[in-house]
Parts: sequence; structure tokens; C-alpha cells
Amino acid sequence: MRLSAFSTLASALVLSSLAAIAHADTIGIGTAAPFGVLGEAGVTNTGPSIIFGSVAGSTGTPSVTGFTFSTSPGPGMVVPPGVGYTTGVANSGPGTPFGDAATAYMDAQGLSGMNEGTNNLGAGGLTNLAPGVYSFTSTTVLLNGLLQLNAGGNNNASWTFQIPFALTTASASSVQVINSGAGNLFTGSITWAVGSDAMLGTTTEFLGTIISNSAGDQLLTGATIGCGRVISLTGSVTLQSNVIQTPSSTGCPQMGGVVVPPAPVPEPATFCLFPSGLLAMIFLLRRVIPKS
Repeated sequence: MRLSAFSTLASALVLSSLAAIAHADTIGIGTAAPFGVLGEAGVTNTGPSIIFGSVAGSTGTPSVTGFTFSTSPGPGMVVPPGVGYTTGVANSGPGTPFGDAATAYMDAQGLSGMNEGTNNLGAGGLTNLAPGVYSFTSTTVLLNGLLQLNAGGNNNASWTFQIPFALTTASASSVQVINSGAGNLFTGSITWAVGSDAMLGTTTEFLGTIISNSAGDQLLTGATIGCGRVISLTGSVTLQSNVIQTPSSTGCPQMGGVVVPPAPVPEPATFCLFPSGLLAMIFLLRRVIPKS
């Protein structure tokens, strides 16, 4: 079973809250765990993006635009208990979101992995991967079509992708976890350590945490990230009508073998504002996101 970007949104808005967002799913992620989006040079959003997790720039470049909490309000929403930071967060040192994310990046890149050379992912490349560490050498690693991560019956399976330069996905590409273990929660990890920048093509359905070390990251119209986050250690993050769902402390629920992240229920005071806003967002998303 595959979830379209629209059905991911619908599921997100009706699933119950499982726990505060604090699951240490990515290697050494530390205090960056509660964040759905971190952009050292700021975060820019256009369209009705929905972030299940906190959003921040750094204290040096704290600008976050296109969200209801920002100084220039926009259509984007950060769902409680996620927090939108208008003054940024610390961008270096242990025990800080960017410092811990940088440590996670270095730890991921330092693992011993299988050398995949210039292989791509999906159609024409690697399509079914067991848990492990995968290292690439291409200037750009392309995900085109479907990439299946085969958990081999283990809900705690882990995948790390060491990408020295750029990661790009073609439109409508997707990542799925298959053959997970019994029960309803995936408690493993999917980490993408990207040396340069990441760009997710339109309506891409992605899984895992992207940590990039240069330039800036872009999520094009309708792209979604499940069970993860996007972090740019030195650049900005640009969003366009996206859904990002950060793992909870108890893991990521599964539907039909596809990992589907949990969605916290807003506080009562916020929930009463949902009906009109939800209808508006669904209307907009149906216009910008093709049906699967």
C-alpha cells in the first residue's frame, strides 16, 4: 500500500497523539529530535505546508517566513506540540540543535558502509535494500521511482545513506519500508547524510531524516517526509506545500508495510480553529497535489 501526499495529510489529521516528539531515531540526533525543519540560514515556506515538529533557523539567521507564527504570517502550520522559533536556535556546540545535528552527520558519514559507487536509487538503480550503511560516490545521487527498504521482519532496522554531494528525487518518487516486524510501530531509523544539498521533486513521498552539510535544501510542491525531518547545517530550507512528520517517542505507526508517522492532536484551544482551516488546506492541496 502506498500513501499519496493527500492521503498522508488526511491520516495525519485523524491519528491520535502517541507521545511528545523526542524519539532518538537518527544517530546522535540529540536536541535536534523535536525539529521537523532546521535551516541554519533560515526557513522559507510557500503554500499550506503542515509540520509535525518544531521549525527554526539559527540565532545568526533566524528568519522563518510563510508560517502563522512568523512576523510575516503565511499559510504554513506547525502542529502542537511543535514550536515555531522566531529568534532561532543555537547553531554550534554539543547540546544545541544544530550542534547535535552536526554530530549526527559526522557519525553517519564515519560509519563503514557498502560502496555503491555511482549507482542511483529506484528505477535503473538500487530498488530493494536490506538494513545497512550505503556509501555513494556520484556528484548527484538520484532517486527515480520506488525505493523499498526491506526490514527483514525487524521493526528496529536501520539504514544510513552516505551521499558525498547532492541528493535529488524525481517527481512522484517514493521510499517505502517493507517486511517490518509484528506490531504497529517502526522503531528503527533512516538517515540521509548529504554532503551538499537535497532537493525532493514534486509529490515525492520520502522517509527518514535528511541532514545536509552545504548549500540549501528544497522540497518542491507536494513533497512529503515521513518518520523524519530536514536539516540544513549551513544553508536554508525552502518548502512548497509540504507535509513533514517527525517520529514520536514511541516510533512510527505502519499502514500496509509503509511507515506512516504519528500526528499529535492539537490542544483544545487550537483544535476549535481546525474546521475552517482544514477545509481550506484540503481545498488547496487537492489543487496542487495530483491524485495517486
